[in-house]
Amino acid sequence: MGADSGVDERGTNPVQPNIIELRKIINDLTSNSQELLTEKLFLENEVNQLKKRASRLDDEIRILKEPPFIVGFIQDIVESEAIVRSSNGTIFQVSINPRIDHELLRPGARVSLNQDTLAIIEVLNDGWDPLVSTSEIVEKPKTTFEDIGGMEAEILSIRQAIELPLTKPEAFEKMGLTPPKGVLLTGPPGTGKTMLAKAIANSTSATFLGLVGSELAQKYIGEGGRLVRELFDLAKEKAPAIIFIDEIDSIGSKRLDSSTSGDREVQRTLMQLLSEMDGFESTQNVKIIAATNRPELLDKALLRPGRFDRIIEIGLPDSSARNKILKILTKNMPLSKSINLTQIANKTEGFSGAELKALVMEAGMKAISDGEESVSESDFSLALSTIEDNRNDPLRNNHEGLYG
Repeated sequence: MGADSGVDERGTNPVQPNIIELRKIINDLTSNSQELLTEKLFLENEVNQLKKRASRLDDEIRILKEPPFIVGFIQDIVESEAIVRSSNGTIFQVSINPRIDHELLRPGARVSLNQDTLAIIEVLNDGWDPLVSTSEIVEKPKTTFEDIGGMEAEILSIRQAIELPLTKPEAFEKMGLTPPKGVLLTGPPGTGKTMLAKAIANSTSATFLGLVGSELAQKYIGEGGRLVRELFDLAKEKAPAIIFIDEIDSIGSKRLDSSTSGDREVQRTLMQLLSEMDGFESTQNVKIIAATNRPELLDKALLRPGRFDRIIEIGLPDSSARNKILKILTKNMPLSKSINLTQIANKTEGFSGAELKALVMEAGMKAISDGEESVSESDFSLALSTIEDNRNDPLRNNHEGLYG
């Protein structure tokens, strides 16, 4: 054969292995290119996600750098401007963002104000002050009328005035009667006024809104009145509802001619309370219970019929009532057979319900300290001497000085 025939001396073609190797290389390169293409798509997708995350972080940083808005309330609209009261009580005449729907701009509306120009940026959704919104007791109080001893007449009176109108409104309508609006509970500290209000909340399906009167006394002008207004608005929205104001004497004290600016603000809050009590009908299923141990301090305008239709005085329990209270307090307590609760009740003349509870607590702790399995008569004797020492201590509460 010639030299250019492509066949070696053994009769094989040397080009054949080269083609096989080239095909192998091409397959490897194709596979690698596919892997690289897949990795490229994965990296591009990851880059896009990182760009979106970076954009969100940039927006958050921009928002954090922006000055905060001020929350205010519109008091009046004057042509293209508004009179607003800011959250610190200051009143301004400000401009309005032209994009805002003017139908939303009405007196009382919550708005956000630019911190620099105080212009109205937007109208906020109606919301309740945190103090008002947290006044609602979502779960019913566990206190029942069975937990209250020696107050049969008082329980009957408050159930007639509060529970009956909520459960049988048609009966009052049939009788041509206007249901009572509210009840005022008076009496020395520790006699069970708050327990009575909680028991009413337990016995009815009404929403229970509870506040201490001092919480309605605010620093800035108009804030106390706003809280009272919001409290009653919330009660109307959640009707049937019971509003319970404890220590009402902190905002309901007699109005005086000479007073400080703080006293005048408390009086404004009182006037708002009087206005709200006159402004709703008793048929709206909103009832008011207030409690105080200083009724002599209350303004006469607060005590007239039509506001508090019943004033229920809860005095210190007598011997029979103290015996019932002791039975309730010791119903789950292991007592020795020698204990006579009637004798203990006779020895606790002048004790309030709270002091009787403290007496039982002291006796129980004494028995636990001594490793006893039941409370003995000596435990009650020592507890009684301890409570009497506390009653005679001038630094402790003295009912005679607080109420009378």
